[in-house]
Amino acid sequence: MAHAPAPTANNDGPVVLRESKENPGVRTVQVVRPEEEDASYITATIKGLGITVSHFAKNLAKVATGRRSSSMVETINYPEETIPYPKRNRGLHRLMQRDDGNVRCVACMCCPTVCPADCITIIPAETDDAGIEKYPARFEIDELRCVVCGLCVEACPCDAIRMDTGMHALPSETRAGGIMTKEKMLELGAPSTAVQGGSGPSWKDE
Repeated sequence: MAHAPAPTANNDGPVVLRESKENPGVRTVQVVRPEEEDASYITATIKGLGITVSHFAKNLAKVATGRRSSSMVETINYPEETIPYPKRNRGLHRLMQRDDGNVRCVACMCCPTVCPADCITIIPAETDDAGIEKYPARFEIDELRCVVCGLCVEACPCDAIRMDTGMHALPSETRAGGIMTKEKMLELGAPSTAVQGGSGPSWKDE
């Protein structure tokens, strides 16, 4: 009966107990379990409370002596007060409009296809406009499922959706209240419109 090879120590990684001969690179490694006292949350809880108390005492001492400084851990009255957001902050979605006021989206289904959270619902419909094949009869985004990745903006080929509102998803007591409809996103997009070109011999200059 063949015996398993002795464990080999690897200075750059875990202890290897066995390697597969059929699939090179597939290994069985030794799992080092933490000691019982290290697995308890009591120690981590005490450390966290200690940090909180130290911050509170530091701020209290500075306020009492009138020596307020930028190093203080301050609290704001959110949502009435907000801190400045970075310029690359992604806000709520908004839908752009054409120069005729209609939604710029052509229901190409790129954004729901690329969305990793599967939170975008588009129901396409045909339009009488000769220059547009389809339009979204229904366009909804479940902001409660959205992970704010911005992939829908990157995937859109006609600049129909943007995330530059600088607004958070609004609080809601119901699941339906967290869904942004086409009408809501068009309101956030107005009055900004994306000029629609692409017609005539000089369309590149438009």
